[in-house]
Amino acid sequence: MPEGDSLHRAAQSLQVLVGQRVEVEAPHPRAGAKRFAERLDGLRLESVEAVGKNLLLRFEGGLVLRSHLRMTGRWRVEPRGARRAGRPWLVLRGAEHEAVLWNGPVLELSREGGRLGRLGPDILGDPPDFESMLERLRGVPQERTAGEAIVDQRVVAGIGNLWKAESLWDARVSPWRPLGELEDRELLAVLDAAHRLMRTGVEGTRPLRHVYRRAGRGCRRCGGVIRSHPQGDPPRIAYWCPGCQRSDAEPA
Repeated sequence: MPEGDSLHRAAQSLQVLVGQRVEVEAPHPRAGAKRFAERLDGLRLESVEAVGKNLLLRFEGGLVLRSHLRMTGRWRVEPRGARRAGRPWLVLRGAEHEAVLWNGPVLELSREGGRLGRLGPDILGDPPDFESMLERLRGVPQERTAGEAIVDQRVVAGIGNLWKAESLWDARVSPWRPLGELEDRELLAVLDAAHRLMRTGVEGTRPLRHVYRRAGRGCRRCGGVIRSHPQGDPPRIAYWCPGCQRSDAEPA
């Protein structure tokens, strides 16, 4: 699933259309049924902003288009008139460029930006509000594991499974440790690592992966064998090194 850094990169690429009146097409039947083209065509795109895993496109008149990419969605910016095969969900056409949404499973048009009020602070905020994130982490049941809590978008917005694994490894915290066993400084170290690693990704260079999808291979820090196991509901695969992310709560 595209994570917060991917959405921030998409927002950066779409800036070429900001300030322009855009032509809007919705070739995909599911997008066409929601009448996005009729409601947005000819309006000025005033801003594009990433918030957690959401992309918010604000149009004149107070209309806000919320895009969530889930597992398969992708935004692409191409020269105007570029040839393509298939039916994208949405095309926003400016004077020289087109923004094209492929496989856009979640698109909502509203005057308030949809349901973003339930999101936690954005891990890629500038600056990030670590105090509010820590407060939210302490406000959920403390028997929840660190790995489950930091991907809860109501607690911290923007972290997905990749950066969950890498930030916990960076901070030497096991995904299986309950929040109640962790000191504030440990949770802040995880949040700081997530922000730092993801910010590097936004700026164009994804850091080297140390544990994500490396199960069975040696840890680059301690030499231990990296493990993986489903975690949470719905389950997502957790990756960690038992050698330098030790926890008595990890699965057998």
